[in-house]
Amino acid sequence: MKIYLVGGAVRDALLGRPIRERDWVVVGATAEALLARNFKPVGKDFPVFLHPETKDEYALARTERKTAPGYHGFVMHAEPDVTLEQDLLRRDLTINAMARDEHGRLIDPYGGLRDLEARRLRHVSTAFSEDPVRILRLARFAARFAPLGFRVADETLVLMRDMVTAGEVDALVPERVFAELSKALTEETPSVFFEVLRTCGALARLFPEIEALFGVPQPPVHHPEIDTGVHTLMVLDQAAKLSPDPVVRFAALTHDLGKALTDPLNWPRHHGHEKLGLPALERLCTRLKVPNTHRKLAEKVMRYHGHAHRALELRPGTLVDLFQRLDAYRQQDVLEPFLLACEADARGRTGFEQRAYPQADRLRNAHRAALAVSVQPLLEQGYRGVELGQALRLERIRRVRAEADGFMSHR
Repeated sequence: MKIYLVGGAVRDALLGRPIRERDWVVVGATAEALLARNFKPVGKDFPVFLHPETKDEYALARTERKTAPGYHGFVMHAEPDVTLEQDLLRRDLTINAMARDEHGRLIDPYGGLRDLEARRLRHVSTAFSEDPVRILRLARFAARFAPLGFRVADETLVLMRDMVTAGEVDALVPERVFAELSKALTEETPSVFFEVLRTCGALARLFPEIEALFGVPQPPVHHPEIDTGVHTLMVLDQAAKLSPDPVVRFAALTHDLGKALTDPLNWPRHHGHEKLGLPALERLCTRLKVPNTHRKLAEKVMRYHGHAHRALELRPGTLVDLFQRLDAYRQQDVLEPFLLACEADARGRTGFEQRAYPQADRLRNAHRAALAVSVQPLLEQGYRGVELGQALRLERIRRVRAEADGFMSHR
């Protein structure tokens, strides 16, 4: 039995990056041998075990053979005769197909170190094309390592395009697509994930609502970048700078879906795009089984980001009603993620990246003033039912108006 450190831990150590987790490959052993050492099996499909103390994953060396389209169409062979080189050959990228032995010596049969130094994401073998999930994983790695100067190798892009043409990505299950999307949204430059998918043709298959935005013009005076798709990815990267929360980033990604659905005769104007995009957002969320937390914030940002941008001009009554529509009285913490996504939208434009967004402070202050209104005095005055709601709204408006006078005097 020989044990090797493999994959991301080897790669990240060579890049000088923090090691998130350690994965190990066991060569020359059986499942029974690991069970005898108190390793705990993980799942039923793969020969993976957890170390009894460190809880690191240990996998038996294995090979795979494609037997059917899609993600699940594989026959696996995991026996003591499988070599380390055979196991590494089935991996996705050369930079993930390196190992270290018990003495720390690097084992690199497929040029992973060379590709690391060249900042190149390259497939190990044509077996890459057998698993459509690898397109999503590669796009995610491209987003992660873009700040270091990595790019996808030309020959790998060709292979990915062929996979899309062959319909491989159409076999991906929604849960796996969203799982990879969620991980991509946590990267430093998540826009690269979508750029890679668009380059290989997978964006139109997996995220047609996003693909539809490219080529849709916007008024140059407000959007010097013009293209709505370009704007969307700029907004996403701005959201990544403002918040680590993937829910905020998802809302930023989807906020302008309606611009692809406005009448082309009126372009570059997009009157009513906030409501027009709601069915597209619903289709996207239903198809990918997006969690309600993501969906609800995305709906609010889509519908009301224009209100946020005009916050300095809106009347107190409009602000009070906006908080009601956002459910920001009952769920007070909903306002901040909404504002972060709106600020990302304002900054996701060429030349506006560093522009201040005083609208956010205006809304925060107004929200605080509205929340300060207590319902108890109104109850003591005898208000009930509809009249209580009306009196509460009027008192909130009064407080917000008073706060607004102070806000404007300090600007």
